[in-house]
Amino acid sequence: MMNRLLLLVGCFIFTTASAQLSVQNLLIENQINPIGIDVANPRFSWQISSDKRNILQTAYEIKVSQSKGTKPVWNSGKIASAQSVQVSYGGSALQSARKYSWQVKVYTNDGKVSSWSAAAFWQMGLLTPADWKAKWIQPGYTEDAVKRPSPLFRSQFNLSKNILSATAFITSHGLYEAFINGQRVGDAWLTPGWTSYNKRLQYQAYDVTKLLKNDKNAIGVALGSGWYRGNLAWNDNKNIYGKELALLFQLQVTYTDGTMATIISDENWKSSVGAIRSSEIYNGEENDAREEKTGWTFAGYDDAKWDGVVTKNFDNNILTATYNEPVKKHEIFHPIKIFKTPSGEQVIDFGQNLVGFVQVKLTGNAGDKIVMHHAEVLDKAGNFYTDNLRAAKQENTYILKGGGEESFEPHFTFQGFRFIKITGLAGEIKPGNFTAVALYSDMQPTGSFSCSHPLLNQLQHNIQWGQKGNFLDVPTDCPQRDERLGWTGDAQVFSRTAAYNMQVNNFFAKWLKDVAADQLPNGSVPFVIPNVLGANSAGSAGWADVATIIPWNMYLAYGDKRILEQQYPSMKAWVGFMEQKSTRGLWNTGFHFGDWLFYRPADDNDGRSAITDKYLIAQCFFAHSTQLLINAAEVLGNTSDATKYSSLLERIKAAFLKEYVTPTGRLVSGSQTAYVLALHFDMLPEALRSQAAERLATNVKDYDNHLTTGFLGTPYLCHVLTRFGYTDVAYKLLLQETYPSWLYPVKMGATTIWERWDGQKPDSTFQTPGMNSFNHYAYGAIGDWMYRVVAGIDTYEDAPGYKHIRIRPHIGGNLTFANADLKTYYGLVSAHWKTENGGIALEVKVPANTTATIYIPAADATAVKEGGASLSDVKNMVVKGKEDGYVIVETGSGSYHFTVDKK
Repeated sequence: MMNRLLLLVGCFIFTTASAQLSVQNLLIENQINPIGIDVANPRFSWQISSDKRNILQTAYEIKVSQSKGTKPVWNSGKIASAQSVQVSYGGSALQSARKYSWQVKVYTNDGKVSSWSAAAFWQMGLLTPADWKAKWIQPGYTEDAVKRPSPLFRSQFNLSKNILSATAFITSHGLYEAFINGQRVGDAWLTPGWTSYNKRLQYQAYDVTKLLKNDKNAIGVALGSGWYRGNLAWNDNKNIYGKELALLFQLQVTYTDGTMATIISDENWKSSVGAIRSSEIYNGEENDAREEKTGWTFAGYDDAKWDGVVTKNFDNNILTATYNEPVKKHEIFHPIKIFKTPSGEQVIDFGQNLVGFVQVKLTGNAGDKIVMHHAEVLDKAGNFYTDNLRAAKQENTYILKGGGEESFEPHFTFQGFRFIKITGLAGEIKPGNFTAVALYSDMQPTGSFSCSHPLLNQLQHNIQWGQKGNFLDVPTDCPQRDERLGWTGDAQVFSRTAAYNMQVNNFFAKWLKDVAADQLPNGSVPFVIPNVLGANSAGSAGWADVATIIPWNMYLAYGDKRILEQQYPSMKAWVGFMEQKSTRGLWNTGFHFGDWLFYRPADDNDGRSAITDKYLIAQCFFAHSTQLLINAAEVLGNTSDATKYSSLLERIKAAFLKEYVTPTGRLVSGSQTAYVLALHFDMLPEALRSQAAERLATNVKDYDNHLTTGFLGTPYLCHVLTRFGYTDVAYKLLLQETYPSWLYPVKMGATTIWERWDGQKPDSTFQTPGMNSFNHYAYGAIGDWMYRVVAGIDTYEDAPGYKHIRIRPHIGGNLTFANADLKTYYGLVSAHWKTENGGIALEVKVPANTTATIYIPAADATAVKEGGASLSDVKNMVVKGKEDGYVIVETGSGSYHFTVDKK
């Protein structure tokens, strides 16, 4: 009995100790159990869970194995280090296509040692061109050169032994959708994604073990024109990367007896066409069910009448594994309203402007033709409006085969829409037959924000949906008209906001590789990436600065030093281009977009248009990119470059003062954007900054508390006002409800961010249809100020990626509460504040293995309590002093409840 009691007590003690410290949420290359990595030394990340405060990691140990129970291929041993994010593998060379498992345990500052974590895994990709045994194949038939139907490829094969594992490696010229034995391979869409195809072509890897049989098997793959050869941009610009589609498919099977088999695309495959008669990104898809090849993805299908294939020798040196999250299906929307417009159109309203497509169930006769047209808005009269789509048709056509209910969804296209118009459908529209599906890159949601103001909550909703709709493998400007391109200016202004709302580390890392790949030999950066506009469309200030701004923002948000290492040559090349184009530090040449879509009254008789000198803007971004290059050089230990570019920065700022600033500190352009950029990029000496900030605040008041900034000034406007003591003015701008403002579109019923401040005017008419997107995320950059200033969550540059957290809320705007939560690599960071009974409550969460500096809005430390205790009685919390109406404390991990008494 006594032994049993001791055993129970021992189990209780062990269970309690285990609950106090554990390791969880293991990532490899920022992904959960990824398949198909070709990084030679992948990086490990993990989170520490503890029910104690002030927990820091003091050491870790990692072990990597090929399979359960085998000797580790690498054991790091106990490493004295606080690093728990992006720790590089340090073992022997990893093998192509091999699967590895890994575990980690940690040691903490309270003397505890965790148990080994649960095992996570990853699988390597094909590491060299020689690992590809497959042959590129193209259809063996003569293509319809007008409609260009989607080609189908198939092959049949036998597997004679028991299967242990199987991995399919697939890529294509064009988009692909693959099947094995009638089942779809993976849940990704629009694969292989969009890259600079002539320089970098991604492949995907799939675990297809469960799809195979120890018997006859069949592979079927359909291709679509996609970005590879479909229309992109304007003037019938197509076949940018090539005229012909092609497939590369390799299946590697491991049997239980240890032997292997490889099934490849080669000259033995067959080709044909089927139901997809045409498919284009802009124009949509035509699907004729009468042409469907029933059973073509199954073994035993009779393909005797199919054509053969043609093998091709393409450069496999450009093949690269996929690092960013694939595009997947996400939210679904059901009709909220079905109605006839005044013009008699049959229209469905899904209630949300989204990007994706509509799944439909139809019944009819063979040959019945149903067309679904897509639009973002209705016009003033309530009719279906598509003028702003320009040349993009944005319609999907379905031709029925008859004989019962049929289901359709497109395969190689997407639409931007809230409304669909249906033509050709006889009878009543049944809401259960139409479902809208959102498509976007499978980025994990990381940030949330809410407050006491309903319109701001809707603005946050719009910001997030603008990101979802335009982060479709590349960061596009808009998802609906004949554009949908990776505009660099839009991406850079929104990148910090994007990194709060979703996990975009890999998303941007992938895209930045294409920025570098498409960068011109002289260092100039194209307007869009991938570059489909040509070499002459490059070099605009604020757009090309994507080369420096996003790498630095990703470093701040994630602590990802490798991005700086990989992009550093690109950063240097862009700064080098500006330096080469400048004279004595002054860059005043070349084409620039300027402060795109700034405020311009329709009948501007008294100079109210907020015009900013384009070369003043260029000089500011010249300085900013140079400063970011200096920052990167210092992080990477490149002292000689840091010294060199510091000298250049001095010349740039001196030239700015000489060219654009009067002796009293007035700028030659008096716009909000001019002062915002000059102040945010520290173009003015300290002695002139205060008066410049006052001029900015006065300008805002002169416009009756409205902003006048365009794409380049908007992201920094409220940050500058806060920095120089005008947070009250920033709040007035944020809460302004009339045009131009962030809340004006919200009041007009927007569910995403608009391209223009007045895309729809107060009288419900529209801006010029030539450029009037209703899903355009750039102005959503205000989110960054909401998260970092209103709620107050930020990271310090001395320990980026929220290793050292700053919590500094700014209470104002008559808000009674604001809540922000952010999932970082270390864990959840929270800042929730509310005003109550004249006092303030602040709830803060700090994850393990981080520290935080917390600014508590209070006049004195004696007015602050944490968990009901005076700050001086809180263990391991240090009161650092007071600053600008805040009491500053430093602390470690844990959950904290601060209250500030009414004074």
